[in-house]
Amino acid sequence: MNKEVLGAFIAENRRCAALTQRELADRLHVTDKAVSKWERG
Repeated sequence: MNKEVLGAFIAENRRCAALTQRELADRLHVTDKAVSKWERG
């Protein structure tokens, strides 16, 4: 699985769960900037 596919997967599932990047980051104990970076691939 490449970075772009993984980023799209994370973003799609985050949106389906109705979470913001910040909410997901808080649940994973990372920064919202990290989540943004993952989603951009």
